[in-house]
Amino acid sequence: MSAVAGPERPQVVSHVQQALSYTVFDCKWVPRSARLLCLGSAARGTGLVQLYELHGARLELLREIEKPKPIKCGTFGATSLQQRYLATGDFDGNLNIWNLEAPEMPVYSVKGHKEIINSIDGVGGLGIGEGAPEIVTGSRDGTVKVWDPRQKDTPVANMEPVQGESKRDCWTVAFGNAYNQEERVICAGYDNGDIKLFDLKTMSLRWETNIKNGVCSVEFDRKDINMNKLVATSLEGKFHVFDMRTQHPTKGFASVSEKAQKSTIWQVRHLPQNRDIFMTSGGSGSLHLWKYEYPAQRSKKDSEGSEMGVAGSVSLLQNVTLSTQPISSLDWSPDKKGLCVCGAFDQTVRVLIVTKLNKI
Repeated sequence: MSAVAGPERPQVVSHVQQALSYTVFDCKWVPRSARLLCLGSAARGTGLVQLYELHGARLELLREIEKPKPIKCGTFGATSLQQRYLATGDFDGNLNIWNLEAPEMPVYSVKGHKEIINSIDGVGGLGIGEGAPEIVTGSRDGTVKVWDPRQKDTPVANMEPVQGESKRDCWTVAFGNAYNQEERVICAGYDNGDIKLFDLKTMSLRWETNIKNGVCSVEFDRKDINMNKLVATSLEGKFHVFDMRTQHPTKGFASVSEKAQKSTIWQVRHLPQNRDIFMTSGGSGSLHLWKYEYPAQRSKKDSEGSEMGVAGSVSLLQNVTLSTQPISSLDWSPDKKGLCVCGAFDQTVRVLIVTKLNKI
């Protein structure tokens, strides 16, 4: 690992801090707006959604919505820019889709899982990714399910442990490879270090590996291109970057790993405007900004003549400690380069500005 030095280093500036009266599990920018959402759990065990608008150096609370169950995760990814419906997963295993303009009743609701939905992702909306608008959910019940909101009650795909296989807590899910109407994959990470890549076109397990530590977050650098890179973060402060362009018949995908810190890396999020820059958030209340450098050649032939990938390298651009508690959620603004929101277990949401990203 090399660190970028000199005056061109980006700076991570805390622009606004907002204290919350509840535990925040996820925060999201509302696409094409200066608004953001905080999702979480109130002290009395109910779920909360708060909608804020950024006004200069302050956040104005526009709306607070209380729901029966704590809300763990949310995505706008399967909805149009016109609708901007929010899909959420809660502690009771419910998948709900909300119109934030009329949030009293969900526009779609299904009891998706037997236990908490830990992670959710959407694709096919917001002009991102070809194909049907779909939502993927990963749960403590060990299953990963894909939902089409136009189809009621039953998932369009269900990835569960085979008979006799022990169920593992699925902590993270992400869509990728949605570059045409036919192709689409899901990556899922589990508490035992398993990473599984499901191909939705062939309805089969395309690849799996184990990184020896609970997988907290996975994300493709882009959902709507040929699979390019995947980052997976772990409980033990390590992350892995897989080059997804070349799959070797036995060795799978080439990867580089980096020890970012001693504590858990809760999340990874790629900069929407530059897929080679990503941020990780940590259990120590810190954020690390990274850049991936490609090797001179991304693939080579092995002794058998099979193509195998070549991993690149990772450099640290900047790191900053913002909180005494873990930063559990992170989201880049899709519209304003360098604008970021993060939520931490110190019950604070922070809006950050990352400078000099166009100089890298």
